[in-house]
Amino acid sequence: MGKMIMVVVTLLTALSSKAAATERVICTIAWEIGAPAPLVSEGQCDEKISPASTFKIAISLMGFDSGILTGPDAPEWPFNAGYLDWRPEWKQATTPQTWLRYSVVWYSQQITQRLGADRFSAYVHAFGYGNEDVSGDARTNNGLTHAWLSSSLQISPSEQVGFLSRMLEGKLPVSDAAVTQTMAIMEHNALPSGWNTFGKTGSGLPFGPDGEHLNGQPFGWYVGWAEKGDRQVVFARLVRFDERPDQTPGAIARDGLLENLFASGGPLF
Repeated sequence: MGKMIMVVVTLLTALSSKAAATERVICTIAWEIGAPAPLVSEGQCDEKISPASTFKIAISLMGFDSGILTGPDAPEWPFNAGYLDWRPEWKQATTPQTWLRYSVVWYSQQITQRLGADRFSAYVHAFGYGNEDVSGDARTNNGLTHAWLSSSLQISPSEQVGFLSRMLEGKLPVSDAAVTQTMAIMEHNALPSGWNTFGKTGSGLPFGPDGEHLNGQPFGWYVGWAEKGDRQVVFARLVRFDERPDQTPGAIARDGLLENLFASGGPLF
């Protein structure tokens, strides 16, 4: 737990510091459901890294499928002393809707703890999610609450797109209601081009060659899908920085993807 606290504190410092940073786009990928090839595939889209908060999509499916979560506003769980609280929005009662809105880590951990290690692991394997490694940090046995937090669970942008495509096509072993409820609590943007996007950001610290976190060099995710008429396009963007950026890396990934795909002259404008 001490190691995880240090990682979170380091990440908070990295995300809040005002310093020049060089963004490196690892991958941008977009694939229309039913198409034989991607609309866009740029960069190293098979490079695996921690899913960070994008894993909340998978946790939401588990929570609604198992009955732990029952709707956008239920259950509402209180904040308790000892929970991770490095954002002020986390220090309050939280529902599934506000869990995703504010990316509340402790709410994710409450869901996975209620699932238990066996069910949690079974869902990850059934989803075919990334490397499916939920062991957590080495020698800590904390996978149930930390595997996706710059830890053992790793996924590539291509695998993110594959996972979300299976969700939208009804090919995951969860109920239709679990998918519908998860879609209902996702961040939604209505774009001028007529597309509606649904997505989740994520930020974390990558591992260096020595297996230690690269402090001050965070990565950012934005994953999700877009709908327009009967079209659905699944996307993922992964970025990394050599220094601390002046926004959260996930927000930078989101803004870059929306500009890249949906702005005037983009493939989905």
